[in-house]
Amino acid sequence: MGIFEAILLGIIQGLTEFLPISSSAHLRIASELMGIGDAGSAFTAITQIGTEAAVIVFFWRDIVRIIGNWARSLTGKISRKDPDALMGWWIILGTIPIVVLGLLFQDQIEGSLRSLWFVAISLIVFGILLGVADRIGRKARPLDQLTWKHGIGFGFAQALALIPGVSRSGGTITAGLLMGYTREAAARYSFLLAIPAVFGSGFYQLVKALKAPAGETPMGMTLIATVVAFVVALFVIGLFMRYISKRSFMPFVIYRVLLGALIIVLLGTGVLTAEGGTAAAQAAVTVGGSAL
Repeated sequence: MGIFEAILLGIIQGLTEFLPISSSAHLRIASELMGIGDAGSAFTAITQIGTEAAVIVFFWRDIVRIIGNWARSLTGKISRKDPDALMGWWIILGTIPIVVLGLLFQDQIEGSLRSLWFVAISLIVFGILLGVADRIGRKARPLDQLTWKHGIGFGFAQALALIPGVSRSGGTITAGLLMGYTREAAARYSFLLAIPAVFGSGFYQLVKALKAPAGETPMGMTLIATVVAFVVALFVIGLFMRYISKRSFMPFVIYRVLLGALIIVLLGTGVLTAEGGTAAAQAAVTVGGSAL
């Protein structure tokens, strides 16, 4: 991976992390089309540190208030039923499913589930689910009505994003809509809930990458992509929050289904291979190897 590919993948990560279209799927597809193969789950997790840093900047006041009131509720300085104190507990509770499932299925997440067949199917199936949820959801419940049961529901929905193609924001927003929350409430909680999970996964993968021998993706290129993702995400997150306050998720649903169908066609015609790079890139490697 060169600097051009790193910048391009960083832009893609920043553009797609908050949209319900799966950033990991887009990184997986883009890296294949660029002929550099699968950038890997570690690259995805580390670059997500950049986009999640943008969440902290955007929601800074909310985050400081939630952490502060949660901490004060532990010492009895404020009521434990304070909405922000409860939000702190619901975020902790909602993070548990993705931690447990991520550890239990780490090998599959980093291996077989990254197949482009899984990506394509996930894009289509969970895109349709998002459309159904946006259509039938009551969209009446504000975020301050969040309960511990719903917090767990959001948590399991977020855990589905361990599969490339599902989308962290898409999964949690779909769950929120089905539970009756407004689009804004579901999206806001989705972004807040992702903070501990993304930073935990990202820094875990970063430490592993620093200790491991140099891989196919140089750490310098990964860090460049992470910085680019942060800058792009700062602009995208505000635009997305304003968009969903007035409009439906249907354009994202249509996009997901079309993209998933396109991937299936490209796989079926041999333009893409499920586990490797593009057919042309693999052919070049084969020819090059035989020439040697």
